[in-house]
Amino acid sequence: MIKKSVVLHSGGLDSTLCILLAMEAKREVVSLGIDYGQRHRIELEYAQAQCRIYGIERRVLRVEWDKPIREIPTDRSLETIRSGISPAFLPVRNAVFLTLACAEATGIDAKEVWIGVNALDFSGYPDCRPEFINAFNAMINVGVPDGPQVVSPLIEMSKPAIASEAKRLGLSQGDTWSCYQPQYTNKGILPCGKCDACILHHHAWHPKDLKKR
Repeated sequence: MIKKSVVLHSGGLDSTLCILLAMEAKREVVSLGIDYGQRHRIELEYAQAQCRIYGIERRVLRVEWDKPIREIPTDRSLETIRSGISPAFLPVRNAVFLTLACAEATGIDAKEVWIGVNALDFSGYPDCRPEFINAFNAMINVGVPDGPQVVSPLIEMSKPAIASEAKRLGLSQGDTWSCYQPQYTNKGILPCGKCDACILHHHAWHPKDLKKR
């Protein structure tokens, strides 16, 4: 029997690769977005477009959240990004997202929730680390007997390895959206090229480019 899986899907590289990996694993994939008033809302449009291309169901949950304002750091080196918790870290976000995704999965009888967290070479987000995913699964096992399990296939992959796998499955650098500070120009909406997300996205696709090290 084909297993139904909910994939937390923002339209970025990591989550879009999860979509493709789940499809490759012959899952019945449901893309789940969370609209929580994020500044980079263009990611929702990218995810919707990707779902049309791949022919999969897209669901979006809307959350009213008076979330704290976070600084978006720019022009940081890879070593600085590696050095500690990011100023952009939004505490409890992934716990909220995974809880909502598990609730949605339970409602549609999906046995898995996939999430594209990874922390092998850049661990500035504590809720992207293996110990968090393991603890969350332990909690869900207690609270929802025989409920969905969280799957994190990228958690031990480096950023360049993620891009390499994405390329294998047909993605290119411009097919996903990762920028925290979209720039609205007469040429359209463009990534800023300076925030941590842009720098890591560039590093993923061009790991030998010393300008970003």
